[in-house]
Amino acid sequence: MEEAQILDVARDGIMTMILISAPVLLAGLTVGLVISLFQTLTQIQEMTLVFVPKIIVVFLAVLILLPFMIRQLTELAVRLMDMAVSLP
Repeated sequence: MEEAQILDVARDGIMTMILISAPVLLAGLTVGLVISLFQTLTQIQEMTLVFVPKIIVVFLAVLILLPFMIRQLTELAVRLMDMAVSLP
């Protein structure tokens, strides 16, 4: 395996990781920001208020995006297998 192929595998892995994790992280970030804004406006200083809605939204985002995540991982695995088979 040459350096270029190793870099391609690493780049594909990192891009797949970003594609899989970004939507879930953005959903959690958005909910956290909305709840924090609500807490600031109402002056509620309850620290645990953020966690329950964030956990629920992240769980729902994972459920909704699971087919997309599996498809991305499958495509990465197929590319890696094709690359492994084509090695001299």
